[in-house]
Amino acid sequence: MLAKQKKMTLANRFRGLLPVVIDVETSGLNPATDALLELAAVTLTMNAAGQLSPDQTYAYQIEPFVGANLDPEALAVTGIDPGYPLRYAVPEQQVLRRLFVKIRKQLEINQCQRAVLVGHNAWFDLSFIQSAIKRCAITSSPFHSFTTFDTATLSGVALGETVLARATRRANIAFDVTQAHSAIYDAERTAELFCYIVNQWHSAR
Repeated sequence: MLAKQKKMTLANRFRGLLPVVIDVETSGLNPATDALLELAAVTLTMNAAGQLSPDQTYAYQIEPFVGANLDPEALAVTGIDPGYPLRYAVPEQQVLRRLFVKIRKQLEINQCQRAVLVGHNAWFDLSFIQSAIKRCAITSSPFHSFTTFDTATLSGVALGETVLARATRRANIAFDVTQAHSAIYDAERTAELFCYIVNQWHSAR
């Protein structure tokens, strides 16, 4: 009699790591001097067949930290006006604390030890989050300090494309370039792309 196959979960699929898809919009390219202006996070869920899908989206508008550099060229790309009152932005410390509470709850639910950041060019998103953590004197982060799942790399291998818009289209995921550079939109498309690549790999095994 064949041994019963172990149920696939997020915890055993990724060796105790919980993938959380992140996208940030910033006022420049330097995480030490430029502001974190938007952050979106997408959690994932796995069904009984081991197929991943996006679950919840959390999004935040963030006040620039005091003394932050606001590069006009970067702001023109994102279309963000940091001073616009109807952004209802909040300080980055509040954003990080709120997000980390939600992630730690998911770690508990999924019996994972640590979150791993999933992003398109993930080093960029992680570096801005780590700089904000340091500025806010937050002593504990749920994210692994250096390991990431980079969908630019994964899609380059799996789909032959590294640009998010092109990779999603190759995966038959709709991508509207007019909505790009919104943290919510880019995080949700990145989540769909990551799930597509993981599910294709799982099905092929």
